[in-house]
Amino acid sequence: MDFRQLSETIARRSSVLCVGLDPDPERMPKGLAGHDLPLFEFCRQIVDATAPFAVAYKVNTAFFEAAGPEGWESLERLQAYIGKGYFRIADAKRGDIGNTGRLYAKAFFERMDFDAITVTPYMGLDTLEPFLAYEGKCVYVLCLTSNPGAEFLQLTCSKKGRFLFEQVAESVAVHVQSSRLGLVAGATQAEHLPLLLKAAPNSHFLVPGVGTQGASLEQTLSHFANHKNRVLINSSRDILYASQGPDFAERAAERAQVLHSVMTSWLKGDTNQTAQDFPEQL
Repeated sequence: MDFRQLSETIARRSSVLCVGLDPDPERMPKGLAGHDLPLFEFCRQIVDATAPFAVAYKVNTAFFEAAGPEGWESLERLQAYIGKGYFRIADAKRGDIGNTGRLYAKAFFERMDFDAITVTPYMGLDTLEPFLAYEGKCVYVLCLTSNPGAEFLQLTCSKKGRFLFEQVAESVAVHVQSSRLGLVAGATQAEHLPLLLKAAPNSHFLVPGVGTQGASLEQTLSHFANHKNRVLINSSRDILYASQGPDFAERAAERAQVLHSVMTSWLKGDTNQTAQDFPEQL
């Protein structure tokens, strides 16, 4: 699935929900410990529960890499299990040149079949080339992230008085492969989102930071009124750990349904609906 097909899926399913899969063994239900691949089993049940409400899944590869060979096996099985009907993002935050970048791309786009990957542009835009060599695959460039330390570089001003994140966004927007490039924009950076959207008015956006990190879903959606089919709102911990008991999948589904209901109303032009309007799902 590429960005064009993602936009069509968003319109068809009336959702911009991306479920982040960050399976932390310390927070997963204890009953999963007996499975051969507990990371996969946890995520499989989350996927089954949230599939009616999501259009994308963002898999944080660090949680799988840390588990060694079993983690990599779980990662491969998970991306295949999610299937081609959903936009599958490898949240790997890679960013290197030459053969190193080429092998990262081979791992996530050839050995596995992710649709997109997150990449850091710190070493330059040539870090994107190995991933863009795969026709039909997409790349999200880290641009304005949701962590407190983002200001260290991203909010540094150039001699022209512009933030670094603006320059990154503009470079992506005018790139010859811009139709396959998106930007990661943290929802917690609300005051800077207008500048970002001005710098890259036609880009696709992956937006983390809603929920546990403190950003409001409704406020975040309001910023992307002109990007309704070109934005994914990611929710990870809010959904994954709505419960740590045996009902974790059921509670995850309920939380995903609340977010989906607000998103559906927003996509249809009703900007007054909030999560509190769906108390029966809370």
